[in-house]
This record gives sequence, structure tokens and C-alpha cells, in this order.
Amino acid sequence: MSSLLIRNARCIATMNHADPAQGEVLHDACIFVQDNRIAYIGPFGGLSPQAMQAQEVIEASRHLVTPGLVNTHHHMFQSLTRAIPAVQNAELFSWLRGLYPIWAGLTPEMVQVSTQVAMAELLMSGCTTSSDHLYLYPNGVRLDDSIEAAQAIGMRFTATRGSMSVGASQGGLPPDNVVEEEAFILQDTQRLIEQHHDAGHGSMLQIAVAPCSPFSVSQSLMRESAALARSLGVRLHTHLAENDHDLAYSQAMFGCTPTQYAQDLGWLGHDVWHAHCVKLDEEGINLFAATRTGVAHCPCSNMRLASGIAPIRRMLNAGVPVGLGVDGSASNDGAHMVNEARQALLLARVGRSMLAPEVRAGKTFFGCDLGPSEMTARDALALATRGGAQVLGRSDIGHLAVGMCADLALFNLDTLGFAGGTVHDPVGSLLLCASPQADYTIVNGRVLVREGQLTTVELMPLVERHNALALELVQKTL
Repeated sequence: MSSLLIRNARCIATMNHADPAQGEVLHDACIFVQDNRIAYIGPFGGLSPQAMQAQEVIEASRHLVTPGLVNTHHHMFQSLTRAIPAVQNAELFSWLRGLYPIWAGLTPEMVQVSTQVAMAELLMSGCTTSSDHLYLYPNGVRLDDSIEAAQAIGMRFTATRGSMSVGASQGGLPPDNVVEEEAFILQDTQRLIEQHHDAGHGSMLQIAVAPCSPFSVSQSLMRESAALARSLGVRLHTHLAENDHDLAYSQAMFGCTPTQYAQDLGWLGHDVWHAHCVKLDEEGINLFAATRTGVAHCPCSNMRLASGIAPIRRMLNAGVPVGLGVDGSASNDGAHMVNEARQALLLARVGRSMLAPEVRAGKTFFGCDLGPSEMTARDALALATRGGAQVLGRSDIGHLAVGMCADLALFNLDTLGFAGGTVHDPVGSLLLCASPQADYTIVNGRVLVREGQLTTVELMPLVERHNALALELVQKTL
């Protein structure tokens, strides 16, 4: 029986209220963890004798404690192709065309090592749960490679079995040598679900079904994937409405908008989440809200590829579940979840400032007047915690309460980047000041980052091997 006491935390943001503005903040409080779950949150004086004898004690008088952050969209293998010069200034479609030939050289070791690098980066930013979308499988690569890497590092994981089946010769975007046969895709997806998926409370591993995009899979695969997922009780994930070329492709190939495409194929519902949705129109927002279809908002990637500004406030106001995603590290070139939340806050405000003035109660408001209220610091933290948990269909993570999984992030407030901020508002400072690394990251009651250092893998040998593999991968195409 394991136990952990976080003692005398300066500030705990529980995020245990659906309205971020109403979220409970505790001061000089404790969290007691027993058997991987939170057993107590409250003042020191309320601790039981058992809690006082916890196997491990973290003195948190310098720390802000938040729920572990939740990443809802990633392509971890892309860590190998960060900052490739040829595609640094490309939009989505030309970026993909430039990278597909490189990714065709992926090996199982490359996937394992890049997955651990991506997860290490996430963990060190306070992220405790991540999804990953692996959608190409050359040279013997399997989703099992990612799963094994996650198990070794200790991260809570939603592994999505991505796929591409329509190559360039059939009107798709990817080259023919990186697509798979649809019968095999469905067979392998079923194998993975039956072998690995755990639907229980506190699950460390879940599988989702994830055909890649409208421009890389057939409509029949989309329909059959949805039917398979629902027959086995797992979630569905894909990309949708990412940029203007994405819209144009759907219109040219299918004669409809991306939302109409998703609706026709059975890809709306509480068990579905779509990445990006930058170009989701009013009809799309209303359909997503009515069906409780989720969105993985990826602000850094959307800026990096000049895709646009997703209408997140309109989505939230309508009732669309929204979480954050760092997206692949070749379109974001980083995987820092606090920074992602900060960028979501800033981008939403800039987006609002660009809209036309509004007249309210006889008074004219310019966009800059309304921009600051478009996204608050607590809104952004909610996207990174409760929102992400909701998008991934998890009721056992995302906020702090008795019975919840012990997934926690602790940030040291007595640092240069927080100077002058945390004395006023520790929670606001986390999102408004320079984005910090986590001092402690705890997953399922297990300390994976302690005093800023990973505990489950040796970081420098991992990075050195990753860099060697990154060079090897690119050199294959020269």
C-alpha cells in the first residue's frame, strides 16, 4: 500500500468546478494520496494519523499545486523532425508533402525513443496524461512501440491507432508508399483494443480509433472505423477543418464542409474528438455542441503553420467540449503544456481584437475592449485540465477531489519568472508569467518528476540517442 503526503501547499487550484471562475483555491493546504487516489484535501489539522505517517512527504510551502495537465493531441514521432529547414515556412499541405518522404524511414526504435522524448518533455511541464496519434507504420513500426515506451516512462496514455489508406494515386495527399490496406488497418485496430484497452477507473492505457484526415483515408474506412470503435466501446479521433486547403479539399472531393463530412460518416458524438477545427463554421459549432463532440485546440501549431485562429470562445459558449493539444513536435517544435495554455489565452485575445466593433446596451466596444475577456487565465487552465479530461472521456482525472486519480503538478512559485506575480495571484501567474517547468509531476500517485528531474529514465542518454536517430532518419532521404 503506497502513500504520499503533499504538505502545506502554498496554493492548490482544485479545478473542481465546471465554471473556471468558481474553481476552488486552497491556501496552506495538504493532499494525502493513498493507493494511487486522492484520499484527503484540506488543512493540515484535518490529516489523519495514517496520513501523518505517509511513506513519502513533499513539503510544498513554496508551490502551486494543480491537477495534472492533459494533452489531447500529439504526434510524438515528429520530435525527430523538428525545425527541418525545408518546411520551416510551409503551410499544412506543403509541410506534410515535405515530411512524408522523411517519415517513410521511421523504424520501431525511432518511434520508441521519440515517444519517450515527447513524454519526458510533457511530464517536465506538468502534463500527466497524453494522447498520441501515430498514423503511419513503415518498416515494421507498430503502435505497440509507443505503448511500450509509455509504460516504461510511466505516463498515463491514450494511444490512438491512426491510419492512412488513400495515397496520391487515388487523389490523397500522402505518397502511396506510406498508406496501408484498409482490411489490415481494421484488423490491427481491433487487435490493439482487445489486447491493451482498459476502460476502468484509473486506467493507465486506453486505445482510440483514429483514421488520419479527410485527405488521407476513404469514406468507407471512416464509416467502418466508427462502427468498430462503437462496437468495442472506445473513442474516435481525427483531424478536421485545419486550414483553408483542408476546406477546399472537402468541398472539391466530397461536395460538403468538413462538419457535413463528419456528420455523414457518423463522426459526431460524445465519443468523438477532432483536432484543430480552426475553420469550424457556425453550423459546425452548433452541431458539435448538440452532439457533445470534442475539440483538441492546438494554438501553437495553428500559429506555426499559419492555419488561423480557432473560434474557441464561441465553441465554449455553445457547449462544445474543448481541450488543449501540443500537436506534433514538427509543427509546434515544443511540447510544453503550460506554454500551450498560455498561447491559447493570448491567441484568443488577439483573435477577438481583430473582429468588428460591437454595440452593447447602446455603447460601442472595440475588439481590444472585449479581447481580454475572451480567455482568462483560469479559462486556459481549465482547458488544460478539466477540458482535456472531458475530451478524452475521463471522469477520473482533470480536477482534484477525494477519489480522483492522484495526477498532480507542482510549480515552484519562488523563482525569477514568477517574481512580483505570485504574491498577487499564483494561479493567474502560472498562465501570464513566463511558462515554468514543473518542480514535481505525479502520475497515479507516483513521482515521475522530482525537483525538476525525471525519475524513470536517464534524460541525457535518451536525448543523445534521439538526436542520432533524427540525423539518421533525415539522411535516409538525401
